[in-house]
Amino acid sequence: MSTPFPFTAVVGQDDLRLALLLNAVSPAVGGVLVRGEKGTAKSTAVRALSALLPEVAVVAGCRFSCDPAAPDPSCPDGPHEPAPGTARPARMVELPVGASEDRLVGALDIERALAEGVKAFEPGLLADAHRGILYVDEVNLLHDHLVDLLLDAAAMGASYVEREGVSVRHAARFLLVGTMNPEEGELRPQLLDRFGLTVEVAASREPDQRVEVVRRRLAYDDDPAGFAARWADEEAAVRQRIVVARELLAQVRLGDGALRQIAATCAAFEVDGMRADIVMARTATALAAWAGRTDVLAEDVRQAALLALPHRRRRNPFDAPGLDEDKLDETLEEFSGESPEDDPDPDGPGGGGGRPQPDSGPQGGGDASARPETGEDGEPQASGSAREQSAVRAAEPFRTKALSVPGIGEGAAGRRSRARTEHGRTTGSRRPRGALTKLHLAATVQAAAPYQRARGRSGPGLVIRRDDLRQATREGREGNLVLFVVDASGSMAARQRMGAVKGAVLSLLLDAYQRRDKVGLVTFRGSAADVALPPTSSVDAAAVRLESLPTGGRTPLAAGLLKAHEVLRVERLRDPARRALVVVVTDGRATGGPEPVALAGRAARLFAAEGVASVVVDCESGPVRLELAGQLAGELGGTAVTLDELRADSIAGLVRDVQGTSRRAA
Repeated sequence: MSTPFPFTAVVGQDDLRLALLLNAVSPAVGGVLVRGEKGTAKSTAVRALSALLPEVAVVAGCRFSCDPAAPDPSCPDGPHEPAPGTARPARMVELPVGASEDRLVGALDIERALAEGVKAFEPGLLADAHRGILYVDEVNLLHDHLVDLLLDAAAMGASYVEREGVSVRHAARFLLVGTMNPEEGELRPQLLDRFGLTVEVAASREPDQRVEVVRRRLAYDDDPAGFAARWADEEAAVRQRIVVARELLAQVRLGDGALRQIAATCAAFEVDGMRADIVMARTATALAAWAGRTDVLAEDVRQAALLALPHRRRRNPFDAPGLDEDKLDETLEEFSGESPEDDPDPDGPGGGGGRPQPDSGPQGGGDASARPETGEDGEPQASGSAREQSAVRAAEPFRTKALSVPGIGEGAAGRRSRARTEHGRTTGSRRPRGALTKLHLAATVQAAAPYQRARGRSGPGLVIRRDDLRQATREGREGNLVLFVVDASGSMAARQRMGAVKGAVLSLLLDAYQRRDKVGLVTFRGSAADVALPPTSSVDAAAVRLESLPTGGRTPLAAGLLKAHEVLRVERLRDPARRALVVVVTDGRATGGPEPVALAGRAARLFAAEGVASVVVDCESGPVRLELAGQLAGELGGTAVTLDELRADSIAGLVRDVQGTSRRAA
């Protein structure tokens, strides 16, 4: 077994280490979500924590790690007779991003259950993690239904497996730790709320600290065992402190004054629901125990707020996480009953070092003053050439109509287009390919019924063979790749007009976030097109690029379409199951170069020939309309909607499906 990097040797990251230790003291806090850029010791710190946890006593031979002092009465390996048990180190179990539901919660042998009436259960990772740590790296990339199962088990302390009326329950209490890079996509707000604490981590900008990080890492890589031995005393001290804090936890008193501060803080920051209040109370109690005290102080409440509230204040993925510390201090002072001079030091022993940064406000923007002179075609004119304009702010986003790809796909789970999925309504049956996961009971019985006499059936049960089993086919929803192709030319450059266009794209980005899509952004202006954002799950990254998008110049529509076609070609090689939806945001003009209109038409017909679903958001305005966007939609084999029609509350209809036939439609 490899020697883990010592927890106490991690440089900096005080908030991260404190949050992990508080959960080690009190798992009821609800786990930790660690958000941060790559290379910031997220995984190193989590793996190092497992070596600090005290050993656990387990019933000998129990696959579910039952405590011999209080065995689970519902344990599938039980009932357990009184026995001393055996001690083993606390486990750290890693959940891979590509894990199946059966790998997470366990699996029932359906064939034996039907033929023999036996609950043959194979434990999953939740059983392995009981009384230890369950670690999910890149939790934001985990399928939503797995995250739901994971968080439900963490909240209830038990896992339930249901298969066609056969059920198994076992205890599943663990310290849940997830790490994620926000650049790769966000978790839904309701899932963020289920993590007790969230910590933002970033690499230090201090040269001395960075030098020390490199020095320790190189020393560890050269001699892991020797490096760990040099930190053994510090590790033992922290391990003992965890044991003492656990014993002290039951004696910590959470007074009415601290409870009022917790409630007032949650109300002041307008967090939804009551989970934040409960998590803050448990965190403040654990902080007091960790500090060796039996009373919760204002400094504990303050630190608990910094760890438990920032991620609960986000209303959409474009909000920056953080907490206004001045407002926090004012609220705590107002409900403390003490003068400012008597307040405890907020950076005292309960503090955790670096704190999340307060909201920095919306990004992007720019000077929204003087509009440049324009020619007859709407192109800005300056000394005989087009002039670039600074970026303008997007208008307020709105709820959009549902745009979907026609046909039935088989892509990643999501909420946009119809697809064959593991979850959803049952539409039929088929022979299983590999392990059976979703039994179609009626089809299985129908397949086995004609052979019962030949198989010598004599009792009431069916004689089931492997060939009789049928897998249920189900239909649900998939996430798509929504590729935005945005016209940033001079004809779109009028301030009010471009602000409305950006607001529409921002609205579609928010819709893509809610439907679990990947997004990409291609822009075109002047004489070329650029990939402003390659396909990614991070819609907030797309929003940032959109806000800072400058405009001006001619309209190389063909270049934009050809660049988008190339992006789709490459992405199809990386993720062939994910179907694409191309959203072209333009007024339909094409200028610059020889035969720009004809060239744009030929580029558009490439999409139509490959059956790529597309929609054109018509940004043309004014009393005289040339309907060029509608002509472009026809060439693409898609449909056109105006900015007004894009709104979900418009009278143009409730839902508009994208026209055209998908290349991979069933």
